[in-house]
Parts: sequence; C-alpha cells; structure tokens
Amino acid sequence: MWTGLGVTVTVAAGVVAWAVVSHPATTSDGNPEKAPLTAHALLQASHVQAQHQDFEEAEATFERVLEMEPGNKLAWYNVGVVAARDGRPADALEAYDRELKIDPLFTSALFNQAVLLESSDPERSIALLKLAITLNPQAARAHFQLGDTLARKGRDGQARDAYRRAVAVDPSLHSQVPKNFRNSMRPSPSSTTSAGR
Repeated sequence: MWTGLGVTVTVAAGVVAWAVVSHPATTSDGNPEKAPLTAHALLQASHVQAQHQDFEEAEATFERVLEMEPGNKLAWYNVGVVAARDGRPADALEAYDRELKIDPLFTSALFNQAVLLESSDPERSIALLKLAITLNPQAARAHFQLGDTLARKGRDGQARDAYRRAVAVDPSLHSQVPKNFRNSMRPSPSSTTSAGR
C-alpha cells in the first residue's frame, strides 16, 4: 500500500476522539438530546478503530458512512485499504474504482489500485502509476513501484529511470532497489572526486 495501513487509513487530520460529540445538545426544556451521528463523526470513529487495529469494526463503520454519504471518497478509499489488507483484492479494486469515479485524481487510490493490478494488468498498473506521479512528482513510492512493474515487463531502461527518480526523491530507497539496477545508481568515482574539490 501507499505508505502502510496505519498511515493510509488515517487520511483525516487530527483524529483525536472516538466519541461523536463531547457536549450533548439540549432541548428547549433543558433535557439533553442525542446529537445525530454525522458521516464526518463516523469517519473519525472509523479512523480511531483502524488505528487500534480493529479493522473489521472500522470497515463496518466506513460502510455506515457510505450509507449516509454514498459519494464519500475517503470512506470508499478506506474500505479498499481494509479489503486489501484482509486479502480481498477484488473488493479492494471495487472500492478504489468507486472512489476514483468520485475523484479520479486521488493519488493514494491510484497508487493502491496500481499495486493490486501489477500482476493481472501490468499495463494499466503502469498507466495508473504514471498518472499518480504526474499528480505528485515527489511520490517516491510511486516511482519505485513503477520501476518494479517496468522491470517485471523487461523494460529495464525505463525501470532504471523510475528507480533513479525514486531514490532522488527518497535516498533511503536506494538499498531496496534490485541489485542489477542499484549498481548503476552509485555515484561514479569522477563525480565524487569532482564534488570533493
């Protein structure tokens, strides 16, 4: 997945509460009334559930959000994340498809779908990764995944370029580049010598 489930499902910033409302509203006679659950509050609760590794409950809560707001892209995306994590690629692809119909430029969904399609439809995977990179040129993992997919297709020159771009954005990826590509990314002795002068 894009950056791992712990980070991926916590798309909404600042999720700090499990509860929906901290102070109940009151009726005109002063009695507390229950505030209606909102899709936003449920989405926050589902993120907390996912952070606590309760993925089954998180998915159920994401589904409740979708009952309230069928066009909620974060809920569709996160249903896809949980399904992929649980080894249900068909369900994950369906959820990402639904999300991408709402927001065709959501880079995390593009990336995750590309990862799932790498074996079954590598050309579509490559196209999705290229789109994700166009939208976010600093997406090191997308460059790296593109390198992997191109290498599996035997397109070594393009793979080398993708790995090079990934490492340029995130040098810590250098050690993960396959050895036959990694060696070509080391600085040449002349460039190191010139830089030291």
